[in-house]
Amino acid sequence: MTAAARKTSDTHCLIYVIAGKETSLVDAECDRLLDKLIEPAQRTTGLLNVDAERVGAAEVMDELRTLPFLTDARIVVLKNADEFISANRQLLESYFDNPSPTGIFIMTVGNFDARTNLAKKLGKVGRLISAGQPSTAQLPAKLRQYAIEAHAKTLPAEASELLIALAGEDLTRLYGEIDKLAIYTAERKSICVDDVSALVGHNRLYGAFDVIDSVISRDAARAVDRLRRLFAQDKSAEYMFVGALAYHLRRMFSAKVMLQQGRAESEVKKTLQIWHGTDVFFVQLAKVTLDEIGRLIQRLAQADYLIKTGRTTAQSAAEQLVTTLAVD
Repeated sequence: MTAAARKTSDTHCLIYVIAGKETSLVDAECDRLLDKLIEPAQRTTGLLNVDAERVGAAEVMDELRTLPFLTDARIVVLKNADEFISANRQLLESYFDNPSPTGIFIMTVGNFDARTNLAKKLGKVGRLISAGQPSTAQLPAKLRQYAIEAHAKTLPAEASELLIALAGEDLTRLYGEIDKLAIYTAERKSICVDDVSALVGHNRLYGAFDVIDSVISRDAARAVDRLRRLFAQDKSAEYMFVGALAYHLRRMFSAKVMLQQGRAESEVKKTLQIWHGTDVFFVQLAKVTLDEIGRLIQRLAQADYLIKTGRTTAQSAAEQLVTTLAVD
């Protein structure tokens, strides 16, 4: 069998290793892979999903070489396989040299050393999937890739950035939001900013918009009152509010720059996709200078740092922030 034939059977590899330190991310990647490889109705007869501590190497090899029954392939998932690999490295190297053409072998590990012979052999016959949390800069591209691969839908940069602003940076949560957006958008081939706003963050965006209006009007009492109402109505808002507020302020900053460059409001609306509450948006914009918006963004970044480092709670930081901004 040629290397190319060993590496893929139609649309899948014969061996996968999913590596990552965070169990939830590794499990999520494994679940997504299984969704691509086998239908739920076929899992009773076509899937063995077991922790590596509960099975012996001989049983794993037997399962992989067992002819599939009522399925296209026999799939063996070996969870937490770090010690299994260390104890059975020679056996695995032999299997990687000559894998079963009707078996799909998936192992999840905390670490997979690229310098080993096993890792080099995997490159010829299978695929290594990294399940680590991407950096902030990498996250939008990761989400766009997932939307395409999991749902055959495009996720424009603006939509992915808004989703991150509203739902945070936890990859598992973000994948879940994209799953819901894929259902929400039905037969459409793209998930747009309006979809994200409507499904994920309508209350948060509206609430942030309202709070900003109170801050700009220098009404600290109303700003705190609107903030508390938002938190009472949406229990997850305290985790997402900073992102929603930052999203609004960044759009205000960009809009202010464009207007100062002599661009028309219609062009600003189109470029920044400001389709809702446009009148209020431009009224707010007229009340503040570019420097003031910059200071708001800077203060918000400081509050976000305090929250993420555990120095304060999200709600306390948000209330202190809007109070300070409103009287600044």
